[in-house]
Amino acid sequence: MALLEVNNVTKDFGGLRANDDISFSLAKGELLGLIGPNGAGKTTLFNLISAALVPKSGTIRFKGENITGLKPYKICRMGVARTFQTVKIFPDLPVLSNVLLGSYFGTSTNLSYADTVKKATKLLAFVGLEQMVGTPAKDLTLANQKRLDVARALATDPELILLDELMAGLNPAELAQALELVARIRQRGITIIMIEHVMKAIMNVCERIMVLHHGEKIAEGTPQEIATSKTVIKVYLGEKSHAGS
Repeated sequence: MALLEVNNVTKDFGGLRANDDISFSLAKGELLGLIGPNGAGKTTLFNLISAALVPKSGTIRFKGENITGLKPYKICRMGVARTFQTVKIFPDLPVLSNVLLGSYFGTSTNLSYADTVKKATKLLAFVGLEQMVGTPAKDLTLANQKRLDVARALATDPELILLDELMAGLNPAELAQALELVARIRQRGITIIMIEHVMKAIMNVCERIMVLHHGEKIAEGTPQEIATSKTVIKVYLGEKSHAGS
């Protein structure tokens, strides 16, 4: 049984079709890359899976259960977490408090405060922020705010995590660290879907890639198949403004 099944999902915003009859499945432990030009509908698809939005039609199943239209907190507590393209942190709260909120919102509701702090501290060490537990989140660099976003998502104990442009805006050293973090998340047994414009990241870590364009799925396959697809090259990889970003 697939961990995640998206079947014929469609979402409209007024007269604009953001996702058009999209279907795919995801096996437990898989790392799926999601690419496409700006405005292709990638983040909309994440919003539908995480229940920030409700599809016009189609169904989404997680671990065999129909989760279409459930409240976001229920989706989270079932084991689906996400990060955001524009980092959403609590800027005035310390780094540790940001992660504690993830723990309280997620699946481990029976932990004592001491155990919750211990868990959050371990996650901050996992993402490389162990020296910044008391730092206000707003004082972190962009790269570290992204790490904090990941730690908070991991604090909900997800089986599936949706990473929305984790690599965007990072310098080469930060990019290498982010790639290593993704690999370690996967080593924890967590299934991943990642949206990226950084082709090096997608091609190096994903075993399968799905391509969206104008809300439609136009290709799906291995990195090699995607890199050599004439359709993908025409609409995405051949555009310097995206392929090199």
